[in-house]
Amino acid sequence: MLVSVVLNIMNEERYIADLLDSLVIQEGPLEIVVVDAGSQDRTRDIVGSYEAKYPDLIRMHVHPGRRGESTNYGISKARGEIIAFTGGDDLANPNWVRELRRSFEQGADIVAGRSIMIGLKAWEDLDRVELFHKGYDVSYPSANMAFRREVLQKVGGFDTWFITAEDIDLNYRAVDAGYRITWNPDAIVYRRTKSTVYGFFKQAFWNGAGRKQLTLKHGNLWGRYDPLRMFKQKMTFWALMRLAVALMGYIGFKLFDDKGPYGRKKRASRAD
Repeated sequence: MLVSVVLNIMNEERYIADLLDSLVIQEGPLEIVVVDAGSQDRTRDIVGSYEAKYPDLIRMHVHPGRRGESTNYGISKARGEIIAFTGGDDLANPNWVRELRRSFEQGADIVAGRSIMIGLKAWEDLDRVELFHKGYDVSYPSANMAFRREVLQKVGGFDTWFITAEDIDLNYRAVDAGYRITWNPDAIVYRRTKSTVYGFFKQAFWNGAGRKQLTLKHGNLWGRYDPLRMFKQKMTFWALMRLAVALMGYIGFKLFDDKGPYGRKKRASRAD
């Protein structure tokens, strides 16, 4: 069962070698499809050196665009029956692909692995805000997800309208289509927290904007959150700051909701 790891990266010269080092040792059969979305640093040079060293394992393409668009391009170039995703600044546990493959051999449609945050301790401890649909948590990040190719073909891949939260939207549509998300805690990816306060706030802002995009496309989602789970989360200073900035992103994106395919004017015209 060939597994294609599709990487959508941009300006990752600091960490991309670490990621590739963690991928080339994974259990085969395997291929690594790297899509550079328009890096302005040495990312492509570094990936190119790995491509030359592992010509049968790594292939690089250049396709600028939003994350969904570039990732869809990578999917179109992948040959595997299983398509796995992770982030350009992450690290895969040596058994990551083996564990993903094991879940698919047992009949899984989609596999979500366990993400372990590494970096600033206060940010490592922040909980993910879970979103449920038809009994499944659809908020698992694509930094540690894998799909059968047929699932991606059936639901149409990532929606390129999304600035962020395109992975949640994909999970949501896959569950809507009748596919199951299987949780495998042994499929581990180590994910880095942001290294600066600016990066932390920027991520929180766009995460909030992404949640607004989800509501514009799928309707009111507030009933899909579990209040009890949210109440049990650790309300630290940084958790409250993240929430405040995310709310700014959520509210701020509303100013632009008429410009996208799911904005008010487009909905009204369809209704007419």
